[in-house]
Amino acid sequence: MKKKVTMVMAALMASLMAVSFVGCGSSGNSSEKTTGASGANNSETICVYTNNASDGRDEWLINKAKEAGFNIQVVGLGASEVTNRMIAEKNNPLCDVVFGLNNIEYEKLKEEDCIQQWKPDWTETVDQSLIDKDGYYYPVTTTPLLLIGNAEYNNMPSDWTDLAKDEYKGLYQLHPLGGGTANTVYASIVSRYKDPNGELGVSEEGWEIAAKIIGNAHNIAEGEDSIGEIIDGTYPLDQHWASGVLTEEKTRDYKFQIMTPEVGVPFVVESLAIAKDTDKYDRCVEFCNWLGSADMQLEWSDNFGTIPCQKDALENVGSDIRELMGKLKSQELDWQFIAENVDAWVEKAELEFVK
Repeated sequence: MKKKVTMVMAALMASLMAVSFVGCGSSGNSSEKTTGASGANNSETICVYTNNASDGRDEWLINKAKEAGFNIQVVGLGASEVTNRMIAEKNNPLCDVVFGLNNIEYEKLKEEDCIQQWKPDWTETVDQSLIDKDGYYYPVTTTPLLLIGNAEYNNMPSDWTDLAKDEYKGLYQLHPLGGGTANTVYASIVSRYKDPNGELGVSEEGWEIAAKIIGNAHNIAEGEDSIGEIIDGTYPLDQHWASGVLTEEKTRDYKFQIMTPEVGVPFVVESLAIAKDTDKYDRCVEFCNWLGSADMQLEWSDNFGTIPCQKDALENVGSDIRELMGKLKSQELDWQFIAENVDAWVEKAELEFVK
């Protein structure tokens, strides 16, 4: 896939600015170093790049890792931003472990030689079809991407494409396209209109619908309480990821409406990977073995509503997750077509559709 020079330069500048704040290159620990059974240095600080840092997940993960004997620093970014930063930092890597990205982003990182092959000790207890055939990334959670609504709203759409109708203009919120949720939902809509003779492989009808859906939306700004604005009716509809929905329902004691399209909703698999040039490989493997284990993924699920890929964990998830999954079906998507074109689709949207 061709990189856009402007995207890489922007990511590089962001990376350079972040170094002084993040400090991933140093351990931040002046205590005497100790060595584990594998020979890995137990005092080394592992720098984790993730799109799973919101809603207190970063602090929770740092504390749980510390209890387990790992020192970690978490850099929270959108999925595409993680990918772009790692590509920009390729010759001076700061990241050790990547957590939470989907297949689209990991395939880009593979192509750019930013991640390396490895193997966790829990591969036998997850669906083998979800594992990267080349052994670069391994599944930990699966995440349906949803449109949710105010409990009192009486015009819930039946599909994402309904949002192109004028009656929904200004009533729904979308996340920035730089994040994995918005990026994947957008791709799941556009890819329905595949046309080998169309612009970027998409028919004219597809671009008209995409332009209306994005152009008619309220774009969620950083720090904005998008969930609160659903509940108070400011914007009664919102694009969100399933685990976040379940967490917000518990936190705010509120039950959202969930759109259930006949075509299904996009399900993304979030995985773990190890950065190519980390000098802490053994310690990273130990950390990923711990983070991806059934016990840890069940705890992660209990706290943040995620749907674990670990079979033992999945059998013990909460009733709210089982109830939600009973309502949803997975949309069939051409991931290869999407991976080949999504960057160009996003660029077109940001230049032409976002208002």
